Amino acid sequence: MGWLSKFFGGSNPRVPEGKYHGRYGEETLWDYGPSVSMDGWQDYDNEEIDRAIALSLAEEDQKGKKVIGNDSQVEEDEQVAKAFSGNDSVVEEDEQLAKALQESLRSPPRYDREDIFEPYIPFFFSSGFRTCAGCNAEIGHGRYLSCMGGFWHPECFRCYECNEAITDYEFSMYQNRPYHKSCHKKRFHPKCDVCKNYIPSNAVGMIEYRAHPFWMQKYCPSHESDKTPRCCSCERMEPRDTPYLLLDDGRRLCLECLDSSIMDTNECQPLYLEIREFYEGLNMKIQQQIPLLLVERQALNEAMEGEKNGHHHLPETRGLCLSEEQTVSTILRRPRIGAGNRIIDMVTEPYRLIRRCEVTAILILFGLPRLLTGSILAHEMMHAWLRLHGYPNLSPEVEEGICQVLAHMWLDSEIVAGSGSRAESSSSSGSSSSSSSSSESMTYSSGSSKKGKRSQFENKLGEFFKHQIESDTSSAYGDGFRMGIEAVNKYGLKRTLDHISLTGSFPY
Repeated sequence: MGWLSKFFGGSNPRVPEGKYHGRYGEETLWDYGPSVSMDGWQDYDNEEIDRAIALSLAEEDQKGKKVIGNDSQVEEDEQVAKAFSGNDSVVEEDEQLAKALQESLRSPPRYDREDIFEPYIPFFFSSGFRTCAGCNAEIGHGRYLSCMGGFWHPECFRCYECNEAITDYEFSMYQNRPYHKSCHKKRFHPKCDVCKNYIPSNAVGMIEYRAHPFWMQKYCPSHESDKTPRCCSCERMEPRDTPYLLLDDGRRLCLECLDSSIMDTNECQPLYLEIREFYEGLNMKIQQQIPLLLVERQALNEAMEGEKNGHHHLPETRGLCLSEEQTVSTILRRPRIGAGNRIIDMVTEPYRLIRRCEVTAILILFGLPRLLTGSILAHEMMHAWLRLHGYPNLSPEVEEGICQVLAHMWLDSEIVAGSGSRAESSSSSGSSSSSSSSSESMTYSSGSSKKGKRSQFENKLGEFFKHQIESDTSSAYGDGFRMGIEAVNKYGLKRTLDHISLTGSFPY
């Protein structure tokens, strides 16, 4: 075994293994990438191994021979020969071990799993045999590792994030760059925006999460069923321990949406006048004075049950255009916020609706931000305009679709006004025939925001409400809006309304 100690002489510490982790994708399901192959043991200098084994066998053969000389030397040699002859089994065992080791060195490494490999394997060779992929210097006598298509000094194989040498048992890779597992997780593993923990892997080892299509908020799938509150306006899940306003009807309102919320009927009257001016700017003035009332959810549902006609957006209706005489409960005074972020001191009174025209009142759900309240009001006022102007009974796709177009147009004008931009609204007109109407609309919108320039969040909130209208999947509200906005962009609002009056359908 002496030749083994000569061949493997020097320092040979144990060095840990490495594991490849594939990169994360951009989808909500992430899996590990392909495995990384290594040359490993096959780069040994086979000629030096053969030379070392031959030298050892020659030494053993010399020790077994007799040399002719004086008697004392002969006796001494005979004793040595006897000693070696007694160790034949040891020699044979060494020879078998040497052959087995030589054979294993010539064969490629075997792994039980495809994604595990050994990056740190000590090699011994002559100077200038390899060049380090990290420092580009020659690798002299000593250890090196072979991975990622190159050869490295152990101290040159470093984490791309912290620039420290990777000496862990396992390491991760992303875009062909090595990382400590901890650094890779910190940089690439998604965190839940609600509980702030790393999103766990599912049963098959994939990272699965939910994401809001507009806010791009990522959260654990479990939060959809663990009663994590969601804002009734912006639909975001707030981080844990973030306060909400709890309304009497069970809705929760985040503090950012609360900042511009409208809570009572009197507070909504200026917005109502603005939207009447918006319609007048489109040459669609409503002559009748239609009552506008802010109500609780229960009052809105009761009024909807008493209404014979109309189409309602399930699962929740937030506005209603009434045509029947009935009594509804309206909110007179803005409630206060009490202990536990609950509203208190809400004052309501019954309001008797009398039929003086085809529309008796417009009801809006209280507690919503100004831009959402305004878009609902613009939608319901279009219902009123159609009824007051004698339009025939329309299909849900046509009536709800054109009402959504007006709500979208109002939001568009408000966003332009709030940002201080004079750019034309993309949905306010689609042809030269409606250029005068759209110009009047923009004249109105430039001064329509009574609160002055809005916050960045409120402008973002307006974009979200537009996104809701544009991405609605229902037949009446979603498909109807897309047919309606296409017709308005192509023919203008006036010609589209004239075609609806004559045919009951959108022009193509």
